[in-house]
Amino acid sequence: MPTSFPRARRDLIRRQLLAWYRSAQRDLPWRRTRDPYRIWLSETMLQQTRVDSVIPYYERFLERFPDVQALALADEQDVLRAWSGLGYYARARNLKRAAECIVRDHAGELPRAAEQLAALPGVGPYTVGAIRSIAFGERAAVVDGNVARVLSRLLAAPELAPAHLWRIAEELVPRAAPDQFNQALMELGALLCVPRSPACPRCPLSGCCAAYATGRPEDYPAPLPKPKPREVEAISGLLERGNGRQRALLLLRRPSKGLLGGLWELPSVAGDRPEALLASLHERTGLRARAQGELGRVRHIFSHRALTLRVVRLSRPSGRLRPGSDARWCSPSELQGLPLSALMKKTLRLAKY
Repeated sequence: MPTSFPRARRDLIRRQLLAWYRSAQRDLPWRRTRDPYRIWLSETMLQQTRVDSVIPYYERFLERFPDVQALALADEQDVLRAWSGLGYYARARNLKRAAECIVRDHAGELPRAAEQLAALPGVGPYTVGAIRSIAFGERAAVVDGNVARVLSRLLAAPELAPAHLWRIAEELVPRAAPDQFNQALMELGALLCVPRSPACPRCPLSGCCAAYATGRPEDYPAPLPKPKPREVEAISGLLERGNGRQRALLLLRRPSKGLLGGLWELPSVAGDRPEALLASLHERTGLRARAQGELGRVRHIFSHRALTLRVVRLSRPSGRLRPGSDARWCSPSELQGLPLSALMKKTLRLAKY
């Protein structure tokens, strides 16, 4: 099994792929710019997120934070609010931290050097390669899931170590138009060389694809065992005060680190015991309440966790909200201005908010 491409085959792959890309590429907003900030933002948003989901977030985010300086000066809560619903919120927090580093250490300009880019929070090898090739025109490789699949099939290699994939990608990327080549390779994996039922007859590289020649391109790369999400339970409490226009709902802000860090939610604890929820509520806020009945359950899948969230209604509280408790009363209209996870939006819909 060959594990690299002869020079003639490399040249053929480059020519045919670039010719195909010129006519087949999608018109995406981040492809209309070479601005390093916009390229960095788009590549960060696209990690583990579908293109059609990213486009409206990308455009709204740029309206709110048009450059690195605006992002660096922004309040983290504003950044999380702009990201709300896109998921994987560590990306947003890292963008904000990295923007601060860029303003402080690089005069507000994204650095060109790979080592300096890699030192920024949240910027890994793939993002380094994307910024260097697309924004700066440097000969730098990218390897994401789409690229790994294309390379594996071109070589009919069922298993390639990450370091080997990067070496192959580095050999393939040309000195001329590395930005177009990398985007073409990713586009091929997104549109034609898909995991199931690849469109091989329409592929510009089918004539030099070893997996296609075997007649079983779907066998490459060998599928990785997908772990079953771990089942977990949690309980949230709907705590209200006032009536009519004065009605308000208690929300707490999660710790800045960890899952859904910095987002707002109903009082919640792991497990499904109301007693634990009420004890946590008093400890965190100084308020006391009683559980009055279950409103329903919400199911939500995270990367490696399948959560069942039990939602209970709580009685009107006694006591005063402790200052500095990271809790606040929110009217229904104020909820729209807070960074909320997709899980919490589902939960609030269940509670008729």
